[in-house]
Amino acid sequence: MGDVKELYAALLGIKHPWHVDKVELDLPKNRVDIWVLEIKGLQWKCPVCGKSGSLYDHSEERVWRHLDTCQCQTFIHARMPRVNCPIHGPQQVPSPWAEGGSRYTLSFERRMIDTLKECDITGTCRLLNAGWKGIWGALERAVKRGLKRKERRIPAYLSIDEKSFAKRHKYETLVCDLKGGTVEFVVDDRSQESLEAYYDQFDEKECRVVKAVAMDMWDPYVAATRQYLPKADIVFDRFHVVRQVTEAVDKVRRQEHKLLKEQNDETLKNTRYLWLANEENIPEWRRQEFAELRQINLKTSRAWALKESLRPFWEYKYAKWAESFFDRWYYWATHSRLQPMVKVAKTIKSHLPNVLTFFKHRITNAVAEGLNSKIQMVKLMACGFRNRDHYKTAIYFHCGGLDLYPQPTPYSL
Repeated sequence: MGDVKELYAALLGIKHPWHVDKVELDLPKNRVDIWVLEIKGLQWKCPVCGKSGSLYDHSEERVWRHLDTCQCQTFIHARMPRVNCPIHGPQQVPSPWAEGGSRYTLSFERRMIDTLKECDITGTCRLLNAGWKGIWGALERAVKRGLKRKERRIPAYLSIDEKSFAKRHKYETLVCDLKGGTVEFVVDDRSQESLEAYYDQFDEKECRVVKAVAMDMWDPYVAATRQYLPKADIVFDRFHVVRQVTEAVDKVRRQEHKLLKEQNDETLKNTRYLWLANEENIPEWRRQEFAELRQINLKTSRAWALKESLRPFWEYKYAKWAESFFDRWYYWATHSRLQPMVKVAKTIKSHLPNVLTFFKHRITNAVAEGLNSKIQMVKLMACGFRNRDHYKTAIYFHCGGLDLYPQPTPYSL
């Protein structure tokens, strides 16, 4: 039995002033139980002030789940001592193998975190043979410790985006670090106050670090950023601008298709994605069909040509040259007599100064969109979230770039 005790002491990393007192194996239940005791007659340090004191008493026996031993669930049993601190009175001595409030050892929590990174809560419960509540508790503790360790700073390049939480226009505002590729802040709704809640964490000197903020043309985000970051450039996201133009092309297509259908003309039927795609992305097997469509005198064809002709705008090196190009494109678009194209051209023109800042910083919301895709995958794996706090916790866990793992808490005399 002595060899077994020494084996488990080595496997569990049990060191002075602790030792393995007893090991029990229950094969029918596939379970190993290990009892750990401290050496008697020791002085203990107060966890509050660090002053040494004598043993006061012991708490009731607690049980912690550890990594499996040869496919047997392994549990550690111990009655933790309480030190009689001369200043703070009786204080609970922390366990060196687990965090306070956790029913799992540090090693098992690390395994849970690794598994949670690869699959959802249900899959983790099944793989580790653990309960949902315990797994979710470990995830919450991981995010809590990660946020506590996170350096207090505001990134030089920010991305502001929204993510749908549920139907009926329920959103979360996401603040992302463009260079680090991480979600820095998640808050309910997409109002001005939502974004201000992030900026409020930093003083004026810290806010001066920000050079540019990428976002879409959402006025509440613009107002909050101009108020708190007056020196930072606002860059309207390139892909948001392109999406607005593409949506205008689709509106032209829908309007024209409706008129043609009334005349029993199905020319535009099943052609939506041809007009939305860039020319080089047209499937090879439909190129001939698309070339023939463009030869027909269609309003949709003119709208598509306008969309394609705007693409060189983003390739300019200097803002002045890009502005001159846009002025020519704007004249063409506003004289096209295609109302959706006229409207989108005027929208871009009214926001042009913050579109042209792209040529100074060359940043977009691509990082935020990538994180949005990852968040959507997490959301689908979880079959959606009913609890907004759980949704935010999952975002921080998977996209926050946090140090999630528990660290050893050695106890020294």
